[in-house]
Amino acid sequence: MLKIGVIGAERRGKIARLAHQPENGIHLVAASTLHPERIAGMKEIYGPDFFITGDYRELLRQPLDAVFICTPDYLHEEHTLAAMEAGKAIYLEKPMAISVEGCDRILAAAKARGTLLYLGHNMRFSPVMQKMKALIDAGTIGEVQSIWCRHFISYGGDAYFKDWHSERRHSHGLLLQKGAHDIDVIHWLAGAYTRRVVGMGKLSVYDKLPRRHPDTPQPPVVKNNDHWPPATTTGYSPNIDVEDSSMILMQLANGVQACYLQSHYTPDDVRNYTIIGTEGRIENYGDRSTEEREAAIHVWNRRSGYQEQGHVIHKVPYLAGAHGGSDPRIVQEFLDVIQGKPASKEAATPLDARMSVATGYHGTESLRNGNCPCDIPPVNLTCKSGIEG
Repeated sequence: MLKIGVIGAERRGKIARLAHQPENGIHLVAASTLHPERIAGMKEIYGPDFFITGDYRELLRQPLDAVFICTPDYLHEEHTLAAMEAGKAIYLEKPMAISVEGCDRILAAAKARGTLLYLGHNMRFSPVMQKMKALIDAGTIGEVQSIWCRHFISYGGDAYFKDWHSERRHSHGLLLQKGAHDIDVIHWLAGAYTRRVVGMGKLSVYDKLPRRHPDTPQPPVVKNNDHWPPATTTGYSPNIDVEDSSMILMQLANGVQACYLQSHYTPDDVRNYTIIGTEGRIENYGDRSTEEREAAIHVWNRRSGYQEQGHVIHKVPYLAGAHGGSDPRIVQEFLDVIQGKPASKEAATPLDARMSVATGYHGTESLRNGNCPCDIPPVNLTCKSGIEG
């Protein structure tokens, strides 16, 4: 029997519930959160012996085979190093850490201890992203030269400017925190990592809106389409010093050039990718299929004038589950890996995750320091992790 625990059981930590498969001998048996009373109902779901604690160290002392780490980003490094020291296999939510040095300390510790470290870059398991990857690999548009990603985030005011995300000390910036997904996908689609990055951005909307008093409790995070435009909503964080609009230009090691643009106050919510090759281009219309509407990949592969729909359309079937069906797929792969099966070619490696963070981190440094180009530093495996010996 495999025993699984989750550190940070609320919000994103709910993904760990997909690992509970008693019919396959896999049991979710423990959870930690700073607010244990909020997850008391898990005992009703998983049995009276389900272990709940407010101290993640107590959870790591339990006889667990693996843990999901789904805490706020600024705690990822601390919790991952502690889980390594406790000898657990680890599913680590993205981003790996909020600094390049933090990522390298995790990599160094994983290498020293031989830890199974699986990264939660679930977008690689999205049917839309996988279809674009398959079209590229099939040579549909020739050799990739440029990748553009526009990221429209309608719920920025609900999810990122009312809690810890709004402070640099906790997230470094949303270009790293939120953009880590797309930067990783860009690297994956292009087949190379970023070598140099230039950033530009600003805090343009949320710094001007009503803040709650520091002593006022944070309101629940609820994505509500009625909360728009942002000025119609209150209760924003007392401290906001991250950008709500940002963009980076990336020069990849294999010559591909890419850009990523992010806005947290748009009326709609979608990622739009355009990939241009030597023999055509592809673009996604919708980034996930629903029961009501299928997303699609449009292909332009003949010279022509304006063609709104392109020349070929590939519909992407609906897949049940959160994040367009990617959450159940990535959790299942993690369970397979800890049982000895090899990871799929879609899975992000720890190095992939580190390079995503490094690009987002240095892109943010560029936009905050006169838009100067920043070179991505190589991995430093001599970083002291604090757990050796």
